[in-house]
Amino acid sequence: MPNRLAHETSPYLLQHADNPVDWWPWSEEAFEEARRSGRPVLLSVGYSSCHWCHVMAHESFEDEATAEFLNTHFVSVKVDREERPDVDAVYMEAVQAATGQGGWPMTVFLTPEAEPFYFGTYFPPAPRHGMPSFRQVLEGVRSAWADRRDEVAEVAGKIVRDLAGREISYGGTEAPGEQELAQALLGLTREYDPQRGGFGGAPKFPPSMVIEFLLRHHARTGAEGALQMAQDTCERMARGGIYDQLGGGFARYSVDRDWVIPHFEKMLYDNALLCRVYAHLWRATGSDLARRVALETADFMVRELRTEQGGFASALDADSDDGTGRHVEGAYYVWTPEQLRVALGDDDAESAARYFGVTEEGTFEEGASVLQLPQRDEVFDAERVASVRTRLLERRAGRPAPGRDDKVVAAWNGLAIAALAETGAYFDRPDLVDAALGAADLLVRVHLDEQARLTRTSKDGRAGANAGVLEDYGDVAEGFLALASVTGEGVWLDFAGFLLDHVLARFVDEESGALFDTAADAERLIRRPQDPTDNAVPSGWSAAAGALLGYAAHTGSEPHRRAAERALGVVKALGPRVPRFIGWGLAVAEALLDGPREVAVVGPALSDEATKALHRTALLGTAPGAVVAAGAAESDEFPLLAGRPLQQGAPAAYVCRNFTCDAPTTDPERLREALSS
Repeated sequence: MPNRLAHETSPYLLQHADNPVDWWPWSEEAFEEARRSGRPVLLSVGYSSCHWCHVMAHESFEDEATAEFLNTHFVSVKVDREERPDVDAVYMEAVQAATGQGGWPMTVFLTPEAEPFYFGTYFPPAPRHGMPSFRQVLEGVRSAWADRRDEVAEVAGKIVRDLAGREISYGGTEAPGEQELAQALLGLTREYDPQRGGFGGAPKFPPSMVIEFLLRHHARTGAEGALQMAQDTCERMARGGIYDQLGGGFARYSVDRDWVIPHFEKMLYDNALLCRVYAHLWRATGSDLARRVALETADFMVRELRTEQGGFASALDADSDDGTGRHVEGAYYVWTPEQLRVALGDDDAESAARYFGVTEEGTFEEGASVLQLPQRDEVFDAERVASVRTRLLERRAGRPAPGRDDKVVAAWNGLAIAALAETGAYFDRPDLVDAALGAADLLVRVHLDEQARLTRTSKDGRAGANAGVLEDYGDVAEGFLALASVTGEGVWLDFAGFLLDHVLARFVDEESGALFDTAADAERLIRRPQDPTDNAVPSGWSAAAGALLGYAAHTGSEPHRRAAERALGVVKALGPRVPRFIGWGLAVAEALLDGPREVAVVGPALSDEATKALHRTALLGTAPGAVVAAGAAESDEFPLLAGRPLQQGAPAAYVCRNFTCDAPTTDPERLREALSS
């Protein structure tokens, strides 16, 4: 019989709807039940494409005896971290403070007042590797709750007080300058892996936001080392197993330093960020590899993640059926030499094995290899490679596909909108711009209410119950600003403004200029979460700062610019110390130092060839964070178009920065120079 999760919209929660555990969703009713019954709360947090979440669910939450014990002694609450990043952040901070590490599944025991007192991540069904079994943990917590409740309450109270005292050092309200950004670059150089690309050791995550900073820093200063690190890292990732050599798109991370063995889940946010990175790398260098990867990644998102309603699904699972009924990580993607022979015949299989690095012993598990593009002296015939790719892709399509999390997350769709709009514009792919417009339309129709407040998630066109957090407002505004620049439709600038008005009114600490992850009127948790560091995605703090700065450049709004500058104070503090974890903040700081530049393109119509040439040149400018407004002369579509006439009847471009404007030009080449100097 299904439990209370059967009516949720989260695919992760729905995966647990048939568990024998009597799950509750995160709700006041769950804690009321804990208070009424005098039981502690088991909080279990995960997400649908999390491998070890599936393992723990199968071992423990599907087990009748474990479920019976839980149902008798606990109120069990299940949370999708992607739906409730605020709940996840607050308790993950507690887990990391108590244990020195974190991760998912996250297992936390709470008092009925939601105060945490015991923590962990994955617990096995039997003791192993020094870990207690889940049942031992449950029995220990039940015993402590029954026999030493005053002690438990004291511990919980102390933890909450300690969390309240963990204040971030904001570094004041002054934005970083040349010195801090140079120090950040030096810090990245020290952590760079010159043999393999990327930063640090294993596991290795794609450093998309750091690469954006490196590209912007090179564009502003000409620093060749910054560009080299960006180029080499992008090439190594694109040649590695972390990149899907057949279908395009990136896996979550590499378990090794060489980008060979991925953790196979594919997340929308990684692919949106990396699609944009490779498009920007092509814009800076003209690299054929960057162009190919940007387009293949965009096509992957549209082909495999777009939902019927036009939004983009959250993720594809790492695991899939290996053909024998077992769910195995990577089964959909890996190949043995024998599988190549069956798919291609002996001659092509031998060539494909060399081209893709497939070996008899295998690079993954059980003799299978992850496809990659090793550096080889051998020259391969391009037509033969294309034929092999097509046939392998067709053969792979016959395998059981990984599951898809169809939940539409506002923030990650904002990232996808920005990536697809720009990639479509750069490479003359109007279908990609249309895909961005479709996702933006879904966000407006389903995720925005009459006051322009955002809902975090939707599924099947139905809005979820959870309020948007700061990253939703920042990333969706960023996506809308990119769409406005690409399409010349000022309505997207208007929508971005509505969202950023909420940021100013509901997320900013007026006194310090600091930003909170949740709104002032959001549900009260044991602590109001606030994290400025960029990890898998831009922090809400960095995303909002970037969107505020872009909107200010479009409109001349001093409150928005001032809020962006004050928010960047944290980048001044953290950039020189931990540059790997504030990459988008550093990229926004580069835009601030460059102006950012304001470009207005006017013509009789955007379809006019001369106007299109200037508009395209403006979009391809590498000046960090430059904003582009394009439309008819004297149009009221964008503030930047006001008072900007044609030049002797010809389309013209106007470039301004820091309250100073260049002479208007009708020549795309002169505009290109103005945006690259």
